Amino acid sequence: MTLRRQIAAVIALVSCLVACTVAVLVHRASVGQHTDQARASAEAALDAVLTGYDRTGELVGGWHAAVDDPAVPAELRALAARGRQGSVLGPGPDGTAMWAAAGAAGRVVSVRLDFAGDEQAVADLDRAVQIAAALSVLVTVLAGVLAADRISHRLRTAARTARTIAAGDLDARIGPLGRRRDEVFELATAVDSMAAALRSRLESEQRFTADVAHELRTPLTGLLTASELLPDGRPTELVQNRVRALRDLTEDLLEVSRLDARAESADLADLPLAHLVARTAAAAGRPVELVVSADATVSTDPRRFDRVLANLVANALRHGEPPVRVQVDGPVVTVRDHGPGYPESVLRDGPQRFRTGARERGHGHGLGLTIAQGHAEAIGVDLELRNHPQGGAVAELRLPVPRTG
Repeated sequence: MTLRRQIAAVIALVSCLVACTVAVLVHRASVGQHTDQARASAEAALDAVLTGYDRTGELVGGWHAAVDDPAVPAELRALAARGRQGSVLGPGPDGTAMWAAAGAAGRVVSVRLDFAGDEQAVADLDRAVQIAAALSVLVTVLAGVLAADRISHRLRTAARTARTIAAGDLDARIGPLGRRRDEVFELATAVDSMAAALRSRLESEQRFTADVAHELRTPLTGLLTASELLPDGRPTELVQNRVRALRDLTEDLLEVSRLDARAESADLADLPLAHLVARTAAAAGRPVELVVSADATVSTDPRRFDRVLANLVANALRHGEPPVRVQVDGPVVTVRDHGPGYPESVLRDGPQRFRTGARERGHGHGLGLTIAQGHAEAIGVDLELRNHPQGGAVAELRLPVPRTG
């Protein structure tokens, strides 16, 4: 149950309980008041009748006075027979009546006052109270629903913006929600402050990464040039391989920094997909099985697409097992290896820099998939990573096709 429904249900329940309590209290108070008034009137009439009866031996007219009336309730008749005086509500010829009786000279003298009018007044009051209670409950529930809807809308806005921030858009802000010092306003302010702090910290980290990579590029270039002047031999080969690996890592860091900063724009063109894929597969350096089920013309940036596909193929060759298959099926390109597959952390959270996942996927700095994902987002390509049911990692690229007309 949503928060709005919970608030509305609680308000409705409390309103109904309050209305029922008020109705019961008003009913009991009204019945008590009318009963007391009728009892007082009946006892006053009985006193008048008894005074006249003692003086004249005859009953005063009115109040349905009678002697030894068989309609007198049995408990009141028994009380009067013992010489006492009392009153009670009981049945009468025309409905409920207030009876008052007393013993006089061994006989029972009684009076009767109709109570039907009082019962009707109590019923009318009950009906008015019920209508007023129903209207008040309706108004209260509607007001509660409107208030709950406003709170729910503000909270949903905050949650939607928080999800946008979690998805990577650190420029998203909730903005002011409601009055100051309101709890929802404080929540919105806290989330906006958190997003601003995260963005500031991320930008600082990105600048640091870019600065470090930029500062490393020049000495690494000189170191690589110097290593090429060393005499041939195994030690020289090892030095050159390590320097090249460090240079490649530095270039990857610079590329990640540019992707994070969105410093480059896509240069889109309509090109045949099979030709692009065949060129990238041929430059892989190791055998790659290419299958073209159906060719298609796609709208993409060839340089960035080549970078995406080359990284996916290199990842499959490095961390998977042969054969590595690249399949073109219309605007969809699939890269599959037959290794242990992607680790659960990659499938759940996506590629993370400097995290290669499971140990069986081999060693690396984890930037290949990160760069591929960044370039894919820049050129509007959907990249999906999954594991094949029969084993192996699968990377699927879905490219946009040119708009017709």
